[in-house]
Amino acid sequence: MKTASAAVVNFAPEKGSVEIREILAPEIGDDDVLLEVANVGVCGSDLHQWTADHSWPVNYPVVLGHEFGGHIVETGKNVINWKEGDRVVSETAAVIDINNPMSRQGLYNLDPTRKGFGYGVNGAMTRFVRVPSRCLHRVPDKLAFEQACLTEPCCVAYNAVVENSRLKPGDRVIVLGPGTIGILCAAVARLCGAEVALVGLENDRQRLEIAKLYGCEGIIGDATEWAKRRDGLGADCVIDAAGSSITLKIALQLVRPNGWITKVGWGPQPLGFSIDPLVQKNVTLQGSFSHNWPVWERVIALLAGGQLDVKPIIGGVWPVTEWHEAFEKMHSGEVVKSVLKPV
Repeated sequence: MKTASAAVVNFAPEKGSVEIREILAPEIGDDDVLLEVANVGVCGSDLHQWTADHSWPVNYPVVLGHEFGGHIVETGKNVINWKEGDRVVSETAAVIDINNPMSRQGLYNLDPTRKGFGYGVNGAMTRFVRVPSRCLHRVPDKLAFEQACLTEPCCVAYNAVVENSRLKPGDRVIVLGPGTIGILCAAVARLCGAEVALVGLENDRQRLEIAKLYGCEGIIGDATEWAKRRDGLGADCVIDAAGSSITLKIALQLVRPNGWITKVGWGPQPLGFSIDPLVQKNVTLQGSFSHNWPVWERVIALLAGGQLDVKPIIGGVWPVTEWHEAFEKMHSGEVVKSVLKPV
């Protein structure tokens, strides 16, 4: 008989509709594994569902959490190449249509029917989670789960900076928004050989100090001087990782003619300004959403090899039953990233 475990559940669309509930371990299908969660990261999207200011559909009630890793404890009868005890992390695309044209190109992250852990299906802020075996990636023994569970936000950053931007060594890059994704985008841009400035507000000072550990310059407020420092024309690339629409207007001001803007941050507000500078400057505007299998393999290699270190952004590890404190500390800006541990 399966025992019940504590889970962080978003149960309704109203603000604050998150609580601890006891749930049974899920039944798995023939192509699934049952994963015992070691650690799960708290994402800004988890906070947005808690505060009810998200812009995506949610299947209530749902267990939160899509940044996770752990050990396989059970495998479905069709599962090959995986066994009990394997250390793994999971991608977020819990439900996809394998026959969708995007999925057939390997871009299942862009399948319009895609449903992710933590909003479309039950996520990992609990002890056991059902995971399709196609989502799994092996975690080397030397990579601790406290860091490995953050593979997912690293993949968001890698996809934005490497796959969806045209960075070259020596480029000058501005990242707007020093949240988890912004800091990681800045770190990945530095790995690409770019000069990087991360821009935030006065209350982001602590986060900007963390960015300096990655070799980035931290700027509070106006980044115009830094953008134009080389030749007066602006930054080669601006990565918009802020959760607000207005930062696109700032990006258009900071980018150089024939430059590049990659938008990875969500902003549900109407724009309310002209995008004529996009035309006048001949600027490329690129969206970036999620990630796919090859991105995960490369990011795990970077994490395991030490080229990308997520330890500076981890503000602490809390038992899943203390989710509220972990959420509050992120929401207030006291920590960049909270990590939970199931009990």
